[in-house]
Parts: sequence; structure tokens; C-alpha cells
Amino acid sequence: MKNCNLCLIHQLNSFKTLSKKDLDYISEHKKVLHFKKGELILEEGKPSRSVFCLMSGKGKLSKYNSSGKEQIIRFVKSGNLIGYRSVFNNEAITLNLTAIEDVTACSIPKDVYKNLLSNKDFTLEMLRLLSNDLKLANMIISHLAQHSVRERLAETLLHLEDIFGTDREGNINILLSREELANIIGTASESVIRILSSFKKENIIFSKAKKIKLLDKKRLYNIAEGLEPK
Repeated sequence: MKNCNLCLIHQLNSFKTLSKKDLDYISEHKKVLHFKKGELILEEGKPSRSVFCLMSGKGKLSKYNSSGKEQIIRFVKSGNLIGYRSVFNNEAITLNLTAIEDVTACSIPKDVYKNLLSNKDFTLEMLRLLSNDLKLANMIISHLAQHSVRERLAETLLHLEDIFGTDREGNINILLSREELANIIGTASESVIRILSSFKKENIIFSKAKKIKLLDKKRLYNIAEGLEPK
């Protein structure tokens, strides 16, 4: 949608603090872009030229280590703003953003975004967003160091349902390969396959292909919190 004032997506992020004039300013300068599933939207190390507001679809933010292993940092969906940290800090893009289904996004030029920071309410919202990013990074480091693979996978499944909700059949509303799940929690695909199989045998989840339904969320929560008897 070209006119940001008529788009409900801006109510889902920091743009909700902007005035009609500010939203008209964005509308005049933004571009609406479309990306196919698997297409790279932002690439680590490239110059930062814009902030993206996702209108529809889902994506993953990730990094690659020196051996080429992918670490998925988090997932994004409609309403999320992406690329603001690099623009805010005037640095190169620090993460890869890949579409995991077809994505439509508004590309807002760097200078336009920076001019919006004169709005104090908007700046405060962005600082809160940056603070949440730091909190998330600390949580990832802590969980990789202190939690078992079984605990991390249980927490990830709960987190994915919380973010994306469920489809009509009750499955988590995102389709991920076993490799992608492994890349979220920092382990091998074989470990994820083995633990998912265990969860399925224990009637904690139901899975078929890439679809996963959470049957016993209380049990998953207890596993994630390390409350399950050893």
C-alpha cells in the first residue's frame, strides 16, 4: 500500500507514534518491494541504505560463522521493522534477512528514517526496540551456554507458536526444516530429529513433514525451564 496513513501495519510497530504528516513523508519516499521465498532481502556486510517494514510474509535473520554454519537469530513477520540498527549506528548490515515465504516490504531510505528521529516519541520507541534487541541477544547467549538441547528445542517450539500463532489445524503457523530448527538452537540436525521423535512418542507434540502441533504446552514449558525430573 502506497499511503502509510491508510495501512494498518504501521500500528504494529514504532511508526504508530508518527503524525499524519510524518506518515505522508514516508509515503512520498518509500518503495514497495516483493521478494520470493528463499530470496535474500538484506545481506551481512553490505552498506545500509534503508529500513524495511514488512507488510506480509515471514523472514529469518541469521549470521554465518567462519565455517559457513548458519545461526538463526530470530524470525520476523508482518509489522516488524528490519535494518534500523545499522541505520541508527551508521554501520554496515550485521545480519542476513532471508524470505522464508513470499514477502512484501516497504523500503524506507536511510535519510528519511533519520529525519523521523526528530519526533521524540518515535525516538523513544526506537530506543525501546534497540533495548529489546540487546535483551534478546543476552538471552540467546545465556541459553546456548546454560540449557540442554532438549530444553532449548522445547523453548523454541513455544516461542515460535507465540510469535506466529497456529493454523486451522492447530499447527505452528510457520514451516521450518529440521536444519533450520537446528540452526536456531545451535545444534546438529540429527539431534533435533531425535528429540522431536522423542517429543512425539511422549505425546508432547504431533509432527508431520514440516508441520508441528503442540499437544502438551505445560510439559514443554517444564522442559524448557529445566523443571523436568532428570
